Amino acid sequence: MLILQRKKGQSLTIGDDITLTISEIGPDWVRLAIDAPKDVLVLRSELVEAAEENKAAAQTASLQLLNQLFNEK
Repeated sequence: MLILQRKKGQSLTIGDDITLTISEIGPDWVRLAIDAPKDVLVLRSELVEAAEENKAAAQTASLQLLNQLFNEK
């Protein structure tokens, strides 16, 4: 993991086509501006985790439903 220190208005570049700019700094938060191509998916980590949890829950519910259907016959 790379840890950098940046000030408001400063940027960093990832690869050839992604730029992160520090747009605002609060007491316990930072606002980032992300300039990336439209085909690059940018998600907050908590959304990725929630999607993974939902997928796992859906698979579990589907297995439970299938087991109920097969056991009723």
